[in-house]
This record gives sequence, structure tokens and C-alpha cells, in this order.
Amino acid sequence: MTVLLIESLATTEPLADLFSDDAILQAMLMFEAALACAEAHYDIIPKSAAEAISQAAHPGGIDAAAIIHEARLAATPAAPLVKAFTERVRNINPTAAGFVHWGATSQDICDTALVLLLKRAQPILEHDLLRLEAALQRLAEQHAGTVMLGRTLLQAAGPVTFGLKAAGWFAGVHRGRKRLTTCFNETLIVQFGGATGTLAALGKSGVAVGQKLAQELGLSYPEAPWHTHRDRLAALLCACGVLSGSLAKIARDASLLMQTEVGEASEQIAKCRGGSSTMPHKRNPVGSVEALASANRIPGLISSFLASMVQEHERAAGGWQAEWPIVAGVIQATGLAAAAMAEVMETLTVNQERMRANIGATRGSVFAERAMMLLAPEIGREAAQKIVEEAVHKSLDQNRQLTQVLSETPEVKKHLGEETLRTLEVPEQYLGMADEFRKRLLSSATEDPEGPNRNRGKE
Repeated sequence: MTVLLIESLATTEPLADLFSDDAILQAMLMFEAALACAEAHYDIIPKSAAEAISQAAHPGGIDAAAIIHEARLAATPAAPLVKAFTERVRNINPTAAGFVHWGATSQDICDTALVLLLKRAQPILEHDLLRLEAALQRLAEQHAGTVMLGRTLLQAAGPVTFGLKAAGWFAGVHRGRKRLTTCFNETLIVQFGGATGTLAALGKSGVAVGQKLAQELGLSYPEAPWHTHRDRLAALLCACGVLSGSLAKIARDASLLMQTEVGEASEQIAKCRGGSSTMPHKRNPVGSVEALASANRIPGLISSFLASMVQEHERAAGGWQAEWPIVAGVIQATGLAAAAMAEVMETLTVNQERMRANIGATRGSVFAERAMMLLAPEIGREAAQKIVEEAVHKSLDQNRQLTQVLSETPEVKKHLGEETLRTLEVPEQYLGMADEFRKRLLSSATEDPEGPNRNRGKE
């Protein structure tokens, strides 16, 4: 399927295919075929009817445009689809037509179809998230000792390592993926309740048929139908929201590092990628832009879903009907962000020399805290802070290194030796627990059997 132009920055081709008309119709017809098989298994309908229904359950020849038109007349696409499908079954076996959709209701087919689409979406999202985790893990390991400026409130601060930054990105994605997996597992359940959620039309066989239906579709069977209880879907979308926020945090950091005047990282140079319609020199952070755009859209969509959760009694008037485009939008936006950031991080160029140069450009002012902490035990914290603060101002005013100014300060010379001052501005000596924290962040994957290295060594 070709992605619609208006959705070109809102989805990926695999996810656009997943939510295409054919895919949705196929999922709905899968429900009808599985229901017929489950009911035939318990002799509720004839086996010959189930065979005819299964034979007819494919989207080929179904007029999607007509279904869409008639859906507005019924406030559900299920009613016109069941009508058209019944006629198709009638052409195969007239008697079987009377057993189509037996004991089910419109929301059963729609909700289960949506769940079947989500089941297909899960491995698509997981594939790109695992790619991203693996790329971030490699960056964190390769750049364990790559020093760079830490930045707080967008201003230069003490040194960190790019390995620590990448490990932080990795851990956020890893937690988000695990959270998403849990929510998918809770959401992949069949919907089968009949008219009022009691399956009264099936007598005492309702639960058995529902369980068989779930088995046929590869879904779990819930405690009871969930027509107006949308908490599982809500939790899944909220997990997507949190994950997309983590992806966008990476995108924001990366795009800031890619600014021309910073120049510490860049996306891969490729034909037609990152270019400008008017400025040939541009190298735009397009992958990060796609992830940020997705993260901008998702919170509003989730808010709409949460508002639609207030559903009346046994069947909603408006709440349930609002959900399909919301769910599709959130899943596709999350998938786009994951795919975009996986591509960025798999090919990211890290400019270690520029990182070190940017530390040097501060004239040592980012080591003021270190100087203060060395002086404080000797003369007290307040006195040390005052001396170092004055030295920093003088250093910046005179465009001189902080250590030069400090070495001319009597109180500093009295308490700090030449060797201490000489190495004051060596970033590797003021990294604290950076590498320990990097290792701890990465350890979550090695302890997780579903982590990005789960298949390493099995080839």
C-alpha cells in the first residue's frame, strides 16, 4: 500500500499496510470465520455452515467504499460488512447464510478486529525498538570514555561521557519496550459478549465458544466481555505515549548536538536525506524531526482516547465509535518514531574532537565546581565559592583559562599544589561515577532475556 500523502510524516509503510482497508476487512472476516468454527465445534451451528463461512471469509470482492458509506448510516462498519458477507455466503451455501455472525454483536467483530491488528503491530514496533536498543548499546560501549560537556538548562556544565548519555537513552527505550510488551499482552484478548455482554443467545455454551474463538484467533480469553471497559486499550496507548516521549527525548538531544555551532553529532549523509529545497549546505536532522513530530501528535490523541473511556452502561454512544482512528494514529506515530530513531542511531556520526573542543572553549569555567570542592575542605565552602566565582568572572572577562587565574590567587596557591592546578581542567579526572552509572544502565538488558542481545551467540 502507498502511504497517503497527508500521512507521509505520520506512519511507516508496514503500519500503513496494517491499517489499510483490506487488512481491516480481513481481520473482521477472520473473526466471523473463527466464530463459525468455534460454534460448529460445539454443534451450535452445522459444520457445513462453518465451512461455507470460512470459505467466504476473505476481503477480495468486498466493496470497501460501499462499506464505508453504509457505516455512517449504521454508526458501525460491522453492520454493512455482515450484510455483504452474508450475501457472499448465501451464494456458496444458502442455508449457511443464516448462521453468519451467530450470537455476536457489531462491537464484538470491531473490537476483535482491532485487537488482531494490534497483534500484528506488536512485532513491527518491537523489531525497530530492538534495533534502536542494540544501536544505543553499541554507542554506549564504544564511547564509554568519550568526554563531552554536560549541559544543564541548555548551558555548559561539568563533563560527562557520550557513553553515559547513550546508556541513558538506551535504558529509557528498554523500559518503554518492556512496559509496552506488558500492555500488549493484556490487550490481546478476544471480544465476544453478544447483545448485552451476557452471550444469552448461546445459552450455557457462551464461555466455551468464547474460549474456542480466542484459541482460533491466537488471542487470550478475558474474564468477561469488555464492551464499555476500555482500560486495557487505554493503558496500551499510554505506554505508547511514555515510549514516544523517551524516543523524542533522544531526538531532542541528538538534534541539539547536531546544531552547526555545536557539531558534536550528525545523521548519515545520504542522497535526498536531510537536504534543503534552497540551501545546498544543509544537513537537517530528519530522523529526529520525524520522532519529534510523532511525539507532538501522540499526547493529544491519547487525551482523546481517555476522554472516550466514559462509556455508558453496556454499550457506548460515541465513546467506542471514536476509538479506531485514535488507536491507529497512536500506534502508527509510535512506530514511525521508533523506526526513525533506529535509523538515526544505527548510522550516527559522533565527533569526539568537537566534543573535546567544546569543553576547551569554556576556558575551564565548567571545572569551577571542581576547584571549589578542592578548596572547600581547607577554607570552607562559602569562602571557596566566592574565590572561585571571582576567578571565573575574571577568566571570562580576560579570555584566559580558569587555572591561570586561580594560580595567581594567593589563597588558592596556598592550599592547592601545582600538580592539582595543572590537572584541574582534565575532564577525565572529573567524571565521578559516570562509567559506573553507564554500566548499571546497560545491565538491565543483559539481565533481560528479551533484551537486544537475546539472540547473540545463537547464530
